[in-house]
Amino acid sequence: MLAELRIQGLGVIEDATLDLHPGLTVVTGETGAGKTMVVTGLHLLGGGRADSSRVRRGATRAMVEGRFLLPPAETDAEPPGDEDADEAPRSALHLAADAGAALDDDGSLIAARTVSADGRSRAHLGGRSVPMAVLGDVTDAALAVHGQHEALRLLRAAEQRAVLDRFAGAAVAEPLAAYRRTRTAWRRAVTELTRRRDQAREMSREADMLRHGLTEIEAVDPQPGEDADLVAEARRLADADDLRATATGALAALAGPPDGTGEDPDAVGLLGEARRRLQGSDDPALAGLDPRLAEAAALLGDAAAELTDYLERLEADPARLEQVLARQADLKGLTRKYAADIDGVLAWADDARAKLEGLDTSDEALAALAAEAEQLAGEAAGHAATVSAARREAADRFGAAVSAELDGLAMGSASVQMAVAPKDAAGPEALTVEGRSVVAGPDGVDEVELLLTPHAGAPALPVHKGASGGELSRVMLAVEVVLAGADTTPTLVFDEVDAGVGGRAAVEVGRRLARLARTHQVVVVTHLAQVAAYADRHLVVDKGGLADAGDTDGVTRSAVRTLDDGDRTIELARMLAGTEETETGRAHAEELLAAAAADRSASTEEGDAGADAPTPITRGATTRRSGSRRSRRAG
Repeated sequence: MLAELRIQGLGVIEDATLDLHPGLTVVTGETGAGKTMVVTGLHLLGGGRADSSRVRRGATRAMVEGRFLLPPAETDAEPPGDEDADEAPRSALHLAADAGAALDDDGSLIAARTVSADGRSRAHLGGRSVPMAVLGDVTDAALAVHGQHEALRLLRAAEQRAVLDRFAGAAVAEPLAAYRRTRTAWRRAVTELTRRRDQAREMSREADMLRHGLTEIEAVDPQPGEDADLVAEARRLADADDLRATATGALAALAGPPDGTGEDPDAVGLLGEARRRLQGSDDPALAGLDPRLAEAAALLGDAAAELTDYLERLEADPARLEQVLARQADLKGLTRKYAADIDGVLAWADDARAKLEGLDTSDEALAALAAEAEQLAGEAAGHAATVSAARREAADRFGAAVSAELDGLAMGSASVQMAVAPKDAAGPEALTVEGRSVVAGPDGVDEVELLLTPHAGAPALPVHKGASGGELSRVMLAVEVVLAGADTTPTLVFDEVDAGVGGRAAVEVGRRLARLARTHQVVVVTHLAQVAAYADRHLVVDKGGLADAGDTDGVTRSAVRTLDDGDRTIELARMLAGTEETETGRAHAEELLAAAAADRSASTEEGDAGADAPTPITRGATTRRSGSRRSRRAG
């Protein structure tokens, strides 16, 4: 939840801190006081477009900072692994952890956005500078802002389908995931089949070239690293006489000529003479040198043995040299065509074999690929049919539930339905589902449309054609209430969702927002006292609240205050009658607060099952207000 929101230098707000309730928080204030700056700040915190004109005149920058409290279960949970990435949306905490953000000492997450007067914008998360998109992803997972502009999202077909799928839950999500996996494999097979058929001639020519190269390479049969080994062997064979003379001279110097005819002393013999002389000495210092000479003698003996072995293996073999040179010529013919060395030639051959598998345009290969595509198409069609059936079943329940909500929002004669129908198509990328050729999109084969029947006898029209601005806001509110159980976003923000609403409908809006607040944190910017009366916490934006007597800059200042019970009565009286100074206005405000409190208490006791219908307390409150007005007029 969003525990605290601080706004500095944004519009008329110089510096204000909003302490938000876990339940329902309402924000009220006179026109022009800066209520919309609260929503603007939340938009900025959500990564929305920065507008330097919003920076307060005289300020160098605007800053919005939010402190999010994360549930203990979320802070203790491990981030989901790759195998879970497609099964559940990542939480705000896990997204923040991916960005390297750190939690505060109390376990809260601090998100901040600054906009300078020259238009530059910066985002910070957990004390770390992050890209704007990262800040947006984190805050999107934590809060959703709804207003008259956001209600336009309900006009988009994709959003309407997403709303229905959220309502349906696992009944749609599971077969839809299976459909998407199968559809991807099916489209890949269809694309490959089409490519092979359309490019058969070019692919056949390329396959012939690859096969010719493989035949040539296989005829030579090169071995890994063979070219380097042959170079070394050829050098030894060509220089055998010189190498023999060198090794023989070295061996003679170490151990004497092999035939024993040499007259010059050798190293091994001289070393042995030195040891004999030292061993005959009584001086401990000289005798102590003997172990070192023994070690040297052993090393010389090893070297002499290796030289002897080398000379035995060294042969001047002209025939073998000719074979090596011929083999080198064969390998060089391959390296000129296919790669710089034999290892590269072998890699080319492996790659050519893999390419040939995809260039098979024989009748057998095409038939096998066509059979695979047909099988995958059948599986995808089966999953699509399951998704469509689940959507139709959910659409009936969704339409009935939203229509019931509209009944309490002064739209009792209106009804909503979700139309679910596939779109006809033809061609290789169409699916045949239940005997009908339809478009196979990434979200299934269905087109989903939200239809509104404004009154009995009227035709059902798409919601953007059948609803006014105020009705669209109420439809959106009804949808949010119905979706509350499936909505994973913990904080919902409503910006004047009650526009165009009054009277008893306003009371019903307040009741439904209070009901939402039982499962979500709800923040509402409102101008209706009937809505504000249901608040757990009431914040008011006061114009001029920070002005000092000596201020001469002419810039309006607004502050945000948390109202106590007495101040709430005054504020509601102002909202009802435009002034808080009359006894009648205060009495009406107190009555409204008492009725809302009783209504909420009764609704909580009854539970969600009984919250759809207006309670007797609400009807009584409406009657009492009417009676009071009649009494005042009579007086």
